[in-house]
Amino acid sequence: MKWNEEVFRMYDIRGISEIDIDEEFAYKLGLAYGLYVGGNGNVSVGGDVRLTTENYKKALIDGLRDSGLNVIDIGTVPTPLMYFSLFNMDVIGGIQVTASHNPKEYNGFKIAIGKETIYGYQIQKLKEIMKSNVVKSKIRGNYQTLNITQMYIDFIKKKFQFQKNFNIVVDTGNGVVGPIIKDIFEALNIKFKGLFIEPDGSFPNHLPDPTVVDYMKWAIEEVRSSNYDGAFGYDGDGDRIGIVDEKGNLVFGDKITAIISKGIIKKYKNSKIILDVKCSKGVVEYIKMLGGEVILYKTGHSLMKAKLKELDSPLAGEMSGHIFIKDDFFGYDDAIYSSLRFLKEIEISNKSFYENFEEIPFYYSTPEIRVEVEPESKKFEIVNEMVKIFKEKNYNVIDIDGARIEFNDGFILIRASNTQPVLVLRFEAKTKEKLDYYQNILYDELKKFKNFVKVP
Repeated sequence: MKWNEEVFRMYDIRGISEIDIDEEFAYKLGLAYGLYVGGNGNVSVGGDVRLTTENYKKALIDGLRDSGLNVIDIGTVPTPLMYFSLFNMDVIGGIQVTASHNPKEYNGFKIAIGKETIYGYQIQKLKEIMKSNVVKSKIRGNYQTLNITQMYIDFIKKKFQFQKNFNIVVDTGNGVVGPIIKDIFEALNIKFKGLFIEPDGSFPNHLPDPTVVDYMKWAIEEVRSSNYDGAFGYDGDGDRIGIVDEKGNLVFGDKITAIISKGIIKKYKNSKIILDVKCSKGVVEYIKMLGGEVILYKTGHSLMKAKLKELDSPLAGEMSGHIFIKDDFFGYDDAIYSSLRFLKEIEISNKSFYENFEEIPFYYSTPEIRVEVEPESKKFEIVNEMVKIFKEKNYNVIDIDGARIEFNDGFILIRASNTQPVLVLRFEAKTKEKLDYYQNILYDELKKFKNFVKVP
């Protein structure tokens, strides 16, 4: 099989099953990983519920064992449980077979070495090893299974007790989170109504992406129809969350991070809270008002985890719903743990979901606007040119990840996606009129590249 090298992305490996990725690919990835880490020690392997995951996982495990590594199979689990294994088991790394919230025909791999998720040049290095003639180890590694799910549930039960009688709608979109969230909520006596919690890799109801209103409409309707505190939506592999308040408003990860930050900022004076460049200006203002310091950084779960470690920050969050908590936890993105930390802040505040979110200064905003670029190679060139244009016009430009053009009453964002052939745009302003104005500023500049992009 000739591989599509674009599957080796910035943060992980992801492509279309049986076209970009197959069992041979998974096997060679296992061999290459073993060579990369030295072919000695234990590695944990988990997988989501996609239709090809079990076959790819088996092939991956064969490759890892043929490289000399011992494999601990942690079963069908959310990605955060693979991360959990890095901190609670005797392993030198871990691999999760998953394509997160991508359409059902996709699959892929999230990869950790030591306690850290690899990205960038490390994934490219794995690619080069896979392309070489990797030979088997003379000694085949051992294989065992381990019920990490029960370990994780026991851990959670020690961390959380609730006095408030919550009543929550839960939509897991037929992803891998359903069974474990059911067990955890029952263990913590949290009343809940489950929507699409039965795992099904064909995703028959909707894609498990809690940031898309169309996919969360069932949860929104359920919340509005009865007396619920709100709803939690989890993505396909359990590392991203979206929340619906009791009025039926879908709330993104930046505002969820802001509410979680309340207790953390009280605990750690002048806390450095890391947000990705897509996050709301209202969230930045709110965290500063609480006494925290905001660090804007690049979008991407691997990049955010690395920055969290570098700055020794207790909390980071992305608009996409990746939330990273190091306070009393391990600093990786775990949507289940994040949702429980959110509930704890709600209980402490003695206010509703909506009342907590209302504390955050309001801005009119667009969702992420994705503009296709053809050819894909042009997307970074266009963004670099935009940075140059706006700096030459003396705008206040934050250029750590594309261009975020800051105004007193809003911002313009343009960045190149690291996972798709698109430009990601986002706008905020204090009035609808200004929101339209800021969009037109960017669109006028984008017209210079109309041969490569379709300007909205």
